[in-house]
Amino acid sequence: MNQEKRYHPLLMIYDIWRLIKNMFFLFLFLFIIRANSDFWLFTYGRLAIVLIFMLILLAIPIRWFTSKYKVGNENLQLNRRLVITSSRTIPYATIQHTRRKASLFHRMVNMTSLTLETSTAGDNSTVTFHVLTQKEAQEMEKHIRATRSLNRSENTYEKEFPGPVSENIQTDTYNADPIVHFSPTAYDIFKASLASFSFIAVFPIVWSLLSNFIQFFSFGAQAEDVFTDILDAWPWWIILVSIILIILIAIAAGTVLTIFRFGKYEIASDIEKIYVTQGFSERTTFRISKANVQAVSVHQSWIKRALGIAEIKLICAGNTGSEDAEVNRLYPFLPVQRAYTMIEEILPSYQVTSEMNRLPKQAWLLQMLKPSWVWMIATGLLYYVKPDFLGLEIPWWIFSVFIFILVIMSRLLYFYQTRYTVNDSIVQIKTGGFNTKFFLSKRTKIAELQLTRHIVQQKLGLASIVVSNRARPVMYTRINNLPIGWCQDFSRWYTLKR
Repeated sequence: MNQEKRYHPLLMIYDIWRLIKNMFFLFLFLFIIRANSDFWLFTYGRLAIVLIFMLILLAIPIRWFTSKYKVGNENLQLNRRLVITSSRTIPYATIQHTRRKASLFHRMVNMTSLTLETSTAGDNSTVTFHVLTQKEAQEMEKHIRATRSLNRSENTYEKEFPGPVSENIQTDTYNADPIVHFSPTAYDIFKASLASFSFIAVFPIVWSLLSNFIQFFSFGAQAEDVFTDILDAWPWWIILVSIILIILIAIAAGTVLTIFRFGKYEIASDIEKIYVTQGFSERTTFRISKANVQAVSVHQSWIKRALGIAEIKLICAGNTGSEDAEVNRLYPFLPVQRAYTMIEEILPSYQVTSEMNRLPKQAWLLQMLKPSWVWMIATGLLYYVKPDFLGLEIPWWIFSVFIFILVIMSRLLYFYQTRYTVNDSIVQIKTGGFNTKFFLSKRTKIAELQLTRHIVQQKLGLASIVVSNRARPVMYTRINNLPIGWCQDFSRWYTLKR
C-alpha cells in the first residue's frame, strides 16, 4: 500500500472513450448534418474540433505517464511530474464518504471507479479514481476505514457505538457482509413511476422526436393534413379509445424508465456504513458514514401521501459531492411504515416514537390571522392582468377566491399535522401542509438552537424554535407557535448535551 504507483493502463482507454462520447454530437453536427455548409463558422469549426480532439488525444498518454498516486499510512498523495511538479495530499480524516460507480465501460472490463468525498469545499472537494480493479477499490476503502478508526478517540467511538469494542471486533466488522434492508418489488416500481410522473415525461420526449423528424424530412404540411383527416373521419369513441391506449402506453413507458432508474436499487448497512446502490446499466454505490449523519428527515408530497409512500433523506456533515445530489437519499418512494422502521434498523440510536404533542389552540388562531402575502400579491396580479383562461370568461376574483381557499386549507393542514416531542436524547418534529416533513435528530448532533418570539406570540404564550444541523449548506428546521413552557424545557434539554 505504502508505495507510489501508476494509475491502471485502462485509464487511457477510458479517457479516450469519454473524449469520443463528449465530442460525438459535435462531430455529428459539423461533419454530417452540416457537412455541405460553406458558412465560415462551420468551416473553421470543423478544423478547430479536429485540432482540439488531436491535442486531447495526445495529452491522454502523457498525463497517464506523468501521474502517480500513493496510499500512505495517514494520507493519500497524488503526484504529477511534467514541466511543473505538483503534489496533493489528502488526509484520511477529511474523507467523509466514498462512492463506487460501474459504467458500461467498467462492466465490460470488470473494473470500477472510486470517488472519495472530503470535508473541504471547492473544486478539490472530491478525489476520483476513474479506473480501478475491484480488489484495489476494496483494499483502498478498507485501508481508509481502518486508519480513520484507529485515529478516532475511544470516547467518540463509544458515543456513536455504545459498548466495549476491541480492535479485533472492529476488524471483523469490516469483513462482515452488509445487511440488505430494502430492494423494491414490482409493485414498488409501479407506484414510483406514478409518484415520479415518469409517464408524463414520455409525451414531451415523443413530441420532440416527432417534431424534429417532421422538420428534418420537410413534410410538416402533409402530417398536419393526415392528422386533420383522422379527426374528421374517426368517430368519437375510437378517438377516446386511442387516447386511453396512448395514456396506457405512456404509463408502461414511464414504468420502464423507472425500472432503469430504480429497478436494481438496494439499501444496506453494516456497523459503520450505509450502502445505497442504484442504476440498471451503470451501477453506482454510495457509502455514507453513520458517524457523519447529523439528522434524518422523511418527506411526503401530496401525491406520495395518496400513494402511501415517503422519501428518507440523511443530513450529513461534510460534502456529499456535486456530481450526484442523490447521495443522501434512501430511495424516494419507500412505503411509509417501512421508512420509519428502516430508520431504526439502519441507525439504531435513532428511535422513532408515535406519541407526539399537538399545537395548542392559540396556535390555530395565530395561524389563521396571519396575513398571506402570496394571496395578496396573486390577487393584485390577477386584478391587473385579468387572465383569459382557455378562452373562458371567468372573473378574475374567482381565481383569487380559489387561491385564498388553498391558503386556508394549507394552514389548517399545518395546524392539525404539526407534531413535536423529545424522546430521551432524540427530538422529533413534524411540519407541513399539503407536503409534510418529519425531522429526527440527536441532541449531540444539533449545532445550534434558536428561540424567537414576536409581540403577538408573547401575548398568547407561544414561541418559535429553529434547530440547526451541520451540513452543506447548513440545515435549518423551524417550527412555529409552540407553548413557551415546552420551548424553555427544550432549551434546558439542549444545554445538557455533552
